[in-house]
Amino acid sequence: MKYLLLPVVVLLAGCQSLSQSDGDIVTDNHIADPIEINQALLADESIDVIHPVADIDFSVNNTLKDQKSIDDNNIWPRIRSQLSFDIPEQKRLVSQRNWYVQHPSYLKRVAKRAEPFLHYIVEELEKNDMPIELALLPIVESAFDPFAYSHGRASGMWQFVPGTGERFGMKQNWWYDGRRDVVASTEGAIQYLKYLNKFFDGDWMLALAAYNSGEGRVRNAVRKNKRLGKPIDFWSLDLPKETRAYVPKLLALADIIKRPEDFNLSLYSIDNKSVLSQVDIKSQLDLAKAATLAGLSLAELQRLNPGFNRWATDPDGPHRLLLPSHTVEKFELGLNKLSKKDRLAWQRYKIKSGDNLGLIANKFNTRVDLIQQVNNIKGNQIRAGKHLLIPVAAKSLDSYVFSQGQRIAKKQSKPQKGRKIVHTVKSGDNLWDIGRKYKVDGKSIAKWNGFAPRDTLKLGQKLVVWQKESSNANYANSKAGNNVENAIMRNITYKVRRGDSFARIADKFNVRISDIERWNNIDRNKYLQPGQRIKLAVDVTNNI
Repeated sequence: MKYLLLPVVVLLAGCQSLSQSDGDIVTDNHIADPIEINQALLADESIDVIHPVADIDFSVNNTLKDQKSIDDNNIWPRIRSQLSFDIPEQKRLVSQRNWYVQHPSYLKRVAKRAEPFLHYIVEELEKNDMPIELALLPIVESAFDPFAYSHGRASGMWQFVPGTGERFGMKQNWWYDGRRDVVASTEGAIQYLKYLNKFFDGDWMLALAAYNSGEGRVRNAVRKNKRLGKPIDFWSLDLPKETRAYVPKLLALADIIKRPEDFNLSLYSIDNKSVLSQVDIKSQLDLAKAATLAGLSLAELQRLNPGFNRWATDPDGPHRLLLPSHTVEKFELGLNKLSKKDRLAWQRYKIKSGDNLGLIANKFNTRVDLIQQVNNIKGNQIRAGKHLLIPVAAKSLDSYVFSQGQRIAKKQSKPQKGRKIVHTVKSGDNLWDIGRKYKVDGKSIAKWNGFAPRDTLKLGQKLVVWQKESSNANYANSKAGNNVENAIMRNITYKVRRGDSFARIADKFNVRISDIERWNNIDRNKYLQPGQRIKLAVDVTNNI
């Protein structure tokens, strides 16, 4: 077995958990100031970093840490002794530092998030002879949240976009996203930062700027200053506003950790030791069964293993779980007793007329290739009346609270202002067109449904849209395949008047021109005649 030691997580009794969703910080007892975390993550408000799930407070150690261990075995002195970056008294840096100093509760909350992973990151940086300041980069990127994502398609603690994630070894598929896997993303971040440092001839400030905005943009800024005879250090470059604030945030954090007493701050204590282990599980395993074997709740297991999208690990790996070290022996004993077929739950399914593998896979929330593999099916041909063995979740899907499907469902179920519409994605749909259809912003649609605006829409995907009550647009009719809650539809016959046009009638009755064409089998390019009668499906809950 391969072990990877990570630090203790012992959170103070009664401390609050939080999440960021649509700009609010939700705690156990109240809604905290939504400005606090937003400003810390994105002082220029040019990026939207979303925290889709709440933190959970649990201990991965079977003993409480005492005051002596807090004083004598703290990771901050270890980090402090290796800090090497210059901290210039630049206005941008001072501004960021002042904000952190004025919000100690934010620093404490982020430190609690970092606690399971910071020791591992520090050790990996030391192994690779990297600046220790880089251990603070996940604070700037994601507030140390492996579930965080941005509307720029970045995901995970280190905020990789899909392409860069793949470039640096982060596997991404239906089962698993290595950008959220703490081990895979940290390995990838170190490799990427090494590459950027070499690209900019050892200049770490330029490398960090490029981590935020890309090496091409930073290189072009350097070349521009060279042409103009200007300095080419980070502070002199013409870079995007977000990037100009990005490096100062990291340096401000380093300065605070270097001399917290100068700012009258007390850093939240994180043990300088590891109590998590990386366990090789050999093959696919249901996460609910894994949690039971380890004596953890399913939520706790998923919190430590955020890379898994579904109810089980990826059948093709990685075959590893991060577990509290004191649970490993019990876990291994239980796992060794499980036969291969007992690692997953199974259902025997009788194929019906009209079934295909895609429909069956969707029905059981699994993949076609897994059904083919289990049942030794070479192609896509199946026969009605035969039986298939289908791997299914051991518990109800809503029990896997941090799975991708449940994170999206929770996001979609959060009430917003206006009227809720469920839009089913059709061929040719894109966010811009859907936004125009319902007179809402495409970015808002992405936010309501827990994905980035540039993510690819899938046929049949259900999107929640919140339409303002005052909106003149009403495209909610059952014939269009959309469900508008509280809409009352009536079929009417309208007599065309002099001066009427397709656009004027569509606007008057809050319907689409394409629907008028479809309902009446007519073409918008032909003139409507006064006295002509046309059929309309109208929502009578709107004022018309």
